[in-house]
Amino acid sequence: MAERSTSRLVVADHDERVLLFLTYGKDHAVPPRWITPGGGVDPGEDFPAAGVRELREETGLVVDSVGEPFAHVDFAVDTAWHPYELGHWSWFAIRTQHFEPSDAGWMPDERDDIVASRWWTADDLAASGEPFEPADLPDLIRQGLARL
Repeated sequence: MAERSTSRLVVADHDERVLLFLTYGKDHAVPPRWITPGGGVDPGEDFPAAGVRELREETGLVVDSVGEPFAHVDFAVDTAWHPYELGHWSWFAIRTQHFEPSDAGWMPDERDDIVASRWWTADDLAASGEPFEPADLPDLIRQGLARL
């Protein structure tokens, strides 16, 4: 069974809004969903280092550290969005000034898959009716904000 380890980032501004991306998964056959910045852990990398790298690549925000994870989640993924069956996500939370993310570090597939970015409150996301991943993302956002 294919597995993937990923660092996910709750990037919060001082108004308790978090940066999310509306992005397609493994193909465009399934509508896009809102997700946090983050991505796979590369060989030789640990979860915090992957978080720092993914934050820079996906948003342009450069930090020295993303701190310690506030959650670890092992799960069977929705294969409509992912080309693997098992996932391990380590969740990190950072606070920053509100900013417009840069796409300068995006990979070619991210240029094709990322539709939009937006700063959301957990409550607004939960009430939006918009698709997001994981299903408990508003709760994970709240959990991350509580650690800041």
